Amino acid sequence: MGVISTDKNKITLIYNSEESLGKQTYSYVSASKKSILVIDTAKTQISGTQWLEIAENLGLHITDLIQKKYPNYQGLYDPETSMSTHDWLKIIKKNPRIIRRPILILGESFYQIESPSDFVKFIEPDSAGVSRNPAEKK
Repeated sequence: MGVISTDKNKITLIYNSEESLGKQTYSYVSASKKSILVIDTAKTQISGTQWLEIAENLGLHITDLIQKKYPNYQGLYDPETSMSTHDWLKIIKKNPRIIRRPILILGESFYQIESPSDFVKFIEPDSAGVSRNPAEKK
């Protein structure tokens, strides 16, 4: 059992309110009729264990969650230096804006949001009234 609470009737959004993509995604999620848990990494710290669980559920390594090519993030770490998972977790803790994209948790499914409208494709029912959200499959 993981440390992150999941529920098929709840949406969890992990985002940074200081980033444009995060703000826009939050707007989409807040319009949902489902129960919502919003975690703003600019205001709430996520533990290293939780970040590891998020990465695992996304099928990624912790370094895949991190912005590495944008100028705002350069200088926080040396791309030529090999760092341990623990080192990356310390960087994330001190600089939550370094996380690449908002993370959406729907039931047991974890997603990285690349554009705010991604949320709609995960939650909105198709024309037959069947949800495209894999967490709601019976």
